[in-house]
Amino acid sequence: MNPPRSLEDWLAYIERQHPQDIALGLDRVRAVAERMGLVAPAERAILVAGTNGKGSTVAFLESIARAAGLRVGTYTSPHLLRYNERVRIDGHDVDDAPLVDAFEAVEQARGDTPLTYFEYGTLAALWLFEHAGLDLAVLEVGLGGRLDAVNIVDADVAVITTVDLDHQDWLGDNRETIGKEKAGIARGWKPLVLGEDDPPSSVLGHAYRIGASAIRANCDFFFDPLDNGQWRWREVNFELDLPMPALAAPVQMRNAATAIAALRALDIPMTRAAIAEGIAGAHVAGRLQRIAHERGDVVLDVGHNPQAARALAEWLEAAPVEGRTLAVYGALADKDTAGVVGALAARIDAWFLAGLPEAGPRGLAVETFAERLQGTAAAAGERHATVAEALAAALSAAKAGDRVLVFGSFHTVGEAMRALGSEGSESRRL
Repeated sequence: MNPPRSLEDWLAYIERQHPQDIALGLDRVRAVAERMGLVAPAERAILVAGTNGKGSTVAFLESIARAAGLRVGTYTSPHLLRYNERVRIDGHDVDDAPLVDAFEAVEQARGDTPLTYFEYGTLAALWLFEHAGLDLAVLEVGLGGRLDAVNIVDADVAVITTVDLDHQDWLGDNRETIGKEKAGIARGWKPLVLGEDDPPSSVLGHAYRIGASAIRANCDFFFDPLDNGQWRWREVNFELDLPMPALAAPVQMRNAATAIAALRALDIPMTRAAIAEGIAGAHVAGRLQRIAHERGDVVLDVGHNPQAARALAEWLEAAPVEGRTLAVYGALADKDTAGVVGALAARIDAWFLAGLPEAGPRGLAVETFAERLQGTAAAAGERHATVAEALAAALSAAKAGDRVLVFGSFHTVGEAMRALGSEGSESRRL
């Protein structure tokens, strides 16, 4: 008899089970879900899609709902340091043993049906949620929406945070096509909350065709900063004055506002105090996360596409430092690296390019990375084989008053956290 598999064993096993990292489609995952007897992950479910802002919006949804006394499960991806980060119940990452049980349940049910790494993880999370007796499940879409594994769940409320260019090989090369894919999480006669002022017409058209009720930022709900350091969320006949989000960056007010709109659309009673507590208490790693270091502060951000880079540049402008901003940048092969650099170039004083060998086939060796950046402000930056080496070089070059910014992907930020030993060290929110 073979010894029981550990979580590490299971993760290695499921990585080997499908020839492709990404294989969009619902037939396989839906068939296995039916064999597992999965019905619904919770009493209510919210699905969150979008090019950027998904993780932060999920964090606000979780924090507010828990402050209101709900039992909440969240499923997000990817993770930074431990797979357990992807599945949270009652505000805590799920331990190894329940995840092992869940993977065993998936394996027993799938038979000869091939599943991708993400599909295994999605089914495992749904199984855990269904057995936990949750009031609310919040599920982050991995890629696109219409054909993403989480879309086997019928959302009571669907959320699309933003629509911009990313994963073009899979989703299309323009906002209209990408928007159509993301709109696939909406359900007929159910609310669809849109975090953008001007979403693609494909999103609005799909909502109209299926009878989904579109709730749009700065059309159906509004949010504005106040002079007293707070901000106001409002809709017809209702308004709230709230503390600023603990999550930094100007865009987080929009993410928080979108989360409030989604929860109000869910029509679950929530007090003003619970909403305020949830907004102030929401945290998520790797989003403008500051880690104290003897050479100065290090700021970590998972932004990896031009839209995220523009938001990062907006924050850098709003939060200047006395000295320079030194950037450690590592990216995956399928990203618009030149677009990212173009968005940030005016805010960066020195570049330290990093290879991502630990990212597997999607990782770039630093020389290849540098070649792709020819003609950009980052092309002349220092080249280092790994994030750890690039970070060490940036910290060595930093002087009093300087800031070190590490960004480009979850892999980049995760490797920086490991290099800094930040799992147990002091970490502050900006």
